[in-house]
Amino acid sequence: MAKKKENDLSKTNAMRLLEQAGIEYRIETYEFDEEHLGGAHVAAQVSLPEEQIFKTLVVRGDKKGIMVFCIPVMMELDLKKAAKAAGDKKIEMTHVKELLGLTGYIRGGCSPIGMKKKYPTWFDETAMLYDEIAVSAGVRGMQIIIHPDHLKEFVEAEYEDVTQ
Repeated sequence: MAKKKENDLSKTNAMRLLEQAGIEYRIETYEFDEEHLGGAHVAAQVSLPEEQIFKTLVVRGDKKGIMVFCIPVMMELDLKKAAKAAGDKKIEMTHVKELLGLTGYIRGGCSPIGMKKKYPTWFDETAMLYDEIAVSAGVRGMQIIIHPDHLKEFVEAEYEDVTQ
C-alpha cells in the first residue's frame, strides 16, 4: 500500500492518482532552489543513484504533436532515436514557457503522471533494469519512487532506447 503522509493536503495529484489505482509507491523529499533544479542535485539528496532518477521531457513532433519522454537525469534525449520511437520524422523540445499550459506542471516538477492531457509516453529502456525508479511527484522537492513496470502500465508508456 502507498505510504501515507500525515496531512492529505500535502499529496500531489500524481500521488492521488496512483493511490486511486492501487499502485504502490513511496515518496522522498529534497531541498531545491531555482539554481538547483537539475537531476544531479536531486540524486545527491535521495536514496537512489542518478541512473534510477528519471526526468520528464516534453517534446513536439512534426506529425504526432506533443509527446513525453522519461530518461535518466544524467543522460540526454537523443532526438533522432526519440523521433524513430514515436514514428515521427522530427521532434524538438518544447519551450519551458509552454510546459505549464501543456502539462499543468512547472520545470523541475514535471511528472509523467497526471498531466492535463494524455500524451504518448516513452521511458528509456534502462528503466527496466531496476526494481524502482524515481520521477517527479508533480512538485519541486518531491520524488515518487515506484516500480518502473507499474508506472509504465499506469501511464500507458513504452520502453525504448531514446538516450545518447
